[in-house]
Amino acid sequence: QLQLVESGGGLVQPGGSLRLSCSASVSLVSWDVAWYRQAPGKQRELVAQLTTAGTRNYADSVKGRITISGDNNMKTVYLQMNSLKLEDTAVYYCNAGFYNLQYWGQGTQVTVSS
Repeated sequence: QLQLVESGGGLVQPGGSLRLSCSASVSLVSWDVAWYRQAPGKQRELVAQLTTAGTRNYADSVKGRITISGDNNMKTVYLQMNSLKLEDTAVYYCNAGFYNLQYWGQGTQVTVSS
């Protein structure tokens, strides 16, 4: 069974940067991967997606500030977040999808605060 483990969250000031990592138990080269986030009292939302075709999709609220990428083996997926805003505060989840299979990590907290 696929396991996903996120890391890299923490407390950062507005305008700062963080890089989240999602380590997978197997290569994700054949999987669509994505980062979602859920803020308190809000629904989980898609932040960024990287498809098996190499297409990257981003939520409008993060375009130009956040980049999704993977290492050469696609065993680690990254979310580089720059120019962080207060509204980026949320738990960030890694997701991998293959046809009707969906796997989630446990999440990592990102808090943007001065």
